[in-house]
Amino acid sequence: MLPTHVTLVDVGPRDGLQNEAAPVSAVTKTELVHRLQAAGLRQIEATSFVSPKWVPQMADATEVMAGIQRQPGVRYSVLTPNMKGFEGALAAGADEVVVFAAASEAFSQRNINCSITESIARFQPVVAAAHAHGMRVRAAVSCALGCPYQGEVPVDDVDDVVDRLLGIGCDHIGIADTIGVGTAGQVQRVMERALQRVPVAELSGHFHDTYGQALTNIHACLQLGVHTFDTSVAGLGGCPYAKGATGNVATEDVVYLLHGLGIATGIDLDALVDTADFISRALDRKPVSRVANALLATRPPAG
Repeated sequence: MLPTHVTLVDVGPRDGLQNEAAPVSAVTKTELVHRLQAAGLRQIEATSFVSPKWVPQMADATEVMAGIQRQPGVRYSVLTPNMKGFEGALAAGADEVVVFAAASEAFSQRNINCSITESIARFQPVVAAAHAHGMRVRAAVSCALGCPYQGEVPVDDVDDVVDRLLGIGCDHIGIADTIGVGTAGQVQRVMERALQRVPVAELSGHFHDTYGQALTNIHACLQLGVHTFDTSVAGLGGCPYAKGATGNVATEDVVYLLHGLGIATGIDLDALVDTADFISRALDRKPVSRVANALLATRPPAG
């Protein structure tokens, strides 16, 4: 029995754009959020409050959040790696903060220059402060299905990080295939273990499509009842720490799959494809999404 409804969290405005080399204006970013919510997205990862030294593309986080015309029923989340980031998120009126810890010690050291234990200790005051202000905390377990530095990541290691994130009070756990190497059987093993600790309503999947397995992996999760997934409009994104890693699975591709399975999403696919076209034109390239490219090819030429 598959879920009857799936919630998609579009991470394109944050995870999708953060590694773009050319600056993307705050106006374009806020317009992207507006188009996503108009297409029916009800959870949007809007930006991140991080050091502009390390992620210059997100230096305009305050401006982006101020420019969003918010809709009732839409949750706007932001990435906050530390208390300074949380203070920015709080001032900006974010509904939810996102923290992340790697399941791979090697990745943690290379990515954020600290151990897994140290990273979770940094998040503990963030989680406490968020709850004190009535904000939810969503945690991502990165490299849960493979690491560019150590290779295989044992399920026990993923389980340990999930346990520690729950221990500091995180409300939601996302299992992330950061470099897109996971396969369906592996995904199910990791998710089945996570479901022993996490209610299915508070567990999600985050899949990159490097090896073309993202949709298959999502279907494997659906079979377990998991019904929340991170996706990225137009397939935006990538990982600077993993050579060859592609963007998150495209929101349009996932919506096409889900609607074909008779699963409701509340998302207008045509409006979503328009949104993918908008941001891709702004970046001067075609969408990565196969569904967007296929549907755009059927439309009459402009003018």
